Amino acid sequence: MVQKVAVIGAGPSGLTSIKACLDEGMEPTCFESSLQRKEVLMGFELLCTSISPTDPPTNYRYSSMIMETRYLPDFPRTGQWEVVTENKDGLEERHVFDAVICCSGHFNYPNLPLKDFPGIETFEGKYSHSWDYKGPEDMHGKRVVVIGIGNSGGDIAVESSRVAEQVYLSTRSGAWVIRQVSDDGLPVDRFNTRFVHVLFKVLPMCLLNWLGEKKLNAMYDHAVYGLKPKHRLFSQIPVINDDLPFRILSGSVLVKPNVKEIRGSTVVFNDGSTAENVDLIVFATGYNYDFPYLPNDVMYKSGHRVGLYKHVIPPVLEHPTLAIVGFIHSDGAIMPQAEMQARFVSRVFKGHKKLPSCQAMIKAVEKDTKNIEKNYVVSRLTPLQVDFVEYMDDLAKDIGVRPSLLWLFFTDFPLFKRVFWGPVTAYQYRLMGPGKWDGARKAIFTQFDRLYQPLRTRQVGMTLEVYKHPHLILTVLSHYHFLYDAISSLVSLMSQLVDQTHNHRTV
Repeated sequence: MVQKVAVIGAGPSGLTSIKACLDEGMEPTCFESSLQRKEVLMGFELLCTSISPTDPPTNYRYSSMIMETRYLPDFPRTGQWEVVTENKDGLEERHVFDAVICCSGHFNYPNLPLKDFPGIETFEGKYSHSWDYKGPEDMHGKRVVVIGIGNSGGDIAVESSRVAEQVYLSTRSGAWVIRQVSDDGLPVDRFNTRFVHVLFKVLPMCLLNWLGEKKLNAMYDHAVYGLKPKHRLFSQIPVINDDLPFRILSGSVLVKPNVKEIRGSTVVFNDGSTAENVDLIVFATGYNYDFPYLPNDVMYKSGHRVGLYKHVIPPVLEHPTLAIVGFIHSDGAIMPQAEMQARFVSRVFKGHKKLPSCQAMIKAVEKDTKNIEKNYVVSRLTPLQVDFVEYMDDLAKDIGVRPSLLWLFFTDFPLFKRVFWGPVTAYQYRLMGPGKWDGARKAIFTQFDRLYQPLRTRQVGMTLEVYKHPHLILTVLSHYHFLYDAISSLVSLMSQLVDQTHNHRTV
């Protein structure tokens, strides 16, 4: 029986794992190399206020560097682990645990492919990885080249362009850029609803890509701005950046193709253009994924990714007493996904959820890999994509907390509307089953009140609530403008084609 659990990392995934272990009556010990105890406890208290109260644990080992996690000699019988750490005084400590949850994330090992940039050794300025970036203080009056157009590259280009003389944003393949503030001035992830998920299941992906791309290009033409990528919109998680188009429009950020070579202080791009007198190059070139503190035979390799059952459990262990939480990418926030993973793991550790055989788990992992490669543009640096709603519901089904839409439709229609049409939030998985919270229903009904509250610094009348429209279909259309506008355009286009065909026949 698992009782003592090591949680490696005190970020969002680590905090949710601690809470899930406490909820199941286990004793977690958290190891964190950088934070102070006060910061960890503050984070835990903030986490608990969003769901349900839990007394914060006292067993933290902050400023502890994980050196090694290895099997105990009797692992085949006990499934226990030995965790070797180094404390802030440089002393080695050894701990024995019944299970281990790794929450160290996937942004720890920068990918710095200097060999792909001929002449980098001749560069006369400074270069660094985005992992080392702390702010634009050292970029005042400088000429900066940012290589890579992921979220980090876009943010660094925007922030540095406010103080730098000139910023060049180099991209090999381009990117679709969406706004964090979407229609009606609300967060873009409010579109992570079950209704939208159903649309993605029943409509052709080529149509959805066309609709979405049309909506984005209506705000600013990605081709004109030099941003248009080679891939379709929903083949890769887009870049979220509200300010990048304005910085490009002002000329403070110049979008360039991939770097061909570097000659001293000159950067040459693939199209033959150059950036002269460059002072600083920032490589926003992603991260490598690794768990150097784990035994080499723990991880199962599947395609470009670390193969994990349900993206959490290594499928090759004799005892399922090791889990990786937070090791995913999706179009939703990491916090609720990490919480769901942690709840799943804690149920497995306590024996409430029985896993299939190793062979069955490996088969499921390979199926997941094929689905990822089919639905997304996958590379060595981006192998972890999952669909937010589908993944949350899949884990919730295994835990026994997925809300029954059919039951809600007949027994609580007002709640059904909010669960089906509204954003998928963690509250929905506290309505029933293990970990049920009596305040979940009220929290769902009032979640938009909390969203609007910080904005109501000047009262100007009633705000249109998402669920108070008299007709459901009009609610959908009024709050999914991109679908309405794009479908209207499609109907108009079809009408024009019909008219042209009719006129041709008449002639």
